Amino acid sequence: EEARLIFLGVSHDLGGDETRRLIVDIGGGSTELILGRKATPEQLESLYMGCVSMSLKHFSDGTLSAAAFKRAVDEAQVELAPISRAFTNSGWDQAVGASGTINAVREVLAAMDHTEITAAGLDDIQQQLIDAGHIDNLNLNGLADERKAVFAGGVAILSGIFGALNIRTMTAAQSALREGLIFDLLGRQQEDDARNRTVGSLMARYRIDDTHARQVRETAIALLSQVAMAWQLTSPQHHHAITWAANLHEIGMDISHSGFHKHGSYVLENMDMPGFSRSEQQQLAALVRAHRRKLSKPLFADTDLTVLRLTVLLRLAVLLHRNRSHDPLPHINARAKDNKLTLSIPAEWLAEHPLTAVDLQNEALYLEAVDVHLCVKEH
Repeated sequence: EEARLIFLGVSHDLGGDETRRLIVDIGGGSTELILGRKATPEQLESLYMGCVSMSLKHFSDGTLSAAAFKRAVDEAQVELAPISRAFTNSGWDQAVGASGTINAVREVLAAMDHTEITAAGLDDIQQQLIDAGHIDNLNLNGLADERKAVFAGGVAILSGIFGALNIRTMTAAQSALREGLIFDLLGRQQEDDARNRTVGSLMARYRIDDTHARQVRETAIALLSQVAMAWQLTSPQHHHAITWAANLHEIGMDISHSGFHKHGSYVLENMDMPGFSRSEQQQLAALVRAHRRKLSKPLFADTDLTVLRLTVLLRLAVLLHRNRSHDPLPHINARAKDNKLTLSIPAEWLAEHPLTAVDLQNEALYLEAVDVHLCVKEH
């Protein structure tokens, strides 16, 4: 997710042309590498090495030796080894660096009359660091004082990246994670929400029945719209959550039809989902886990009343479409007050769907286990 947001920030900074870019961001504890075009990342990796962690490991006493640099660069290349072939085989038109370390390198190289970041330039910086011998003796033009303590670790990582990926030159961008987050939030307001793209790709990847998902989604939203005020579900996030859950409630079927709600919940809680925060992912997993079969209070121990109420609406939407018929449902009136939900359904429709009537009776028993009282009336 961090890599995706960095790519978004840098892409907006450099313009949305067709240039295929490799973007590198060396942070304090992790390094992100992304390949893509425009604002669409194609390959994303986050490696557990950063300028702070590398500096603490290999330059903790402040000594800047050739041996320490070799160990640090070697470690960076070991970390890069599992992903380097995939990146080099894909190729790119332009390599771009973002954030503190790479912009600091650019400033130092500019003071040394280098116009771009190159392997030769990094070698020059390394040699100057080694000649200084200790962090306290560093006096590099263009290097801010607050950057000195972690600069050596960042240079070693960047040198390792240049070597492992055979990078010739790299430019530096001013935008990165912060700007990417801003653009991502703006995109949500302008109907360009990465979370919707993620859900759509998961539906295709896990071969989810689009028609059935749409029917469940529309019914869930119709129920939500009627009880939103009474159950305090008026936030756009509540609408998003039940929409995504309805679209993905059968994601676990691609693993097994038996207990597919459990498989789906595990997948959604643990997979990479671009655009989703951890809390959004956990909420979505909880909704999918509880959308069928028996309920118990421990299922909602780590959630709030909102998730329980959204679960009830999702369960009813799934139940009403359990026969997977493409025929539209009649209008179902829903009213809520505190922990009670009343559904008013045409008597003629219930008579034509006796199994659904039985399902609703069973559902009332399931919901009693979590202190929700379902009442079904005919009209």
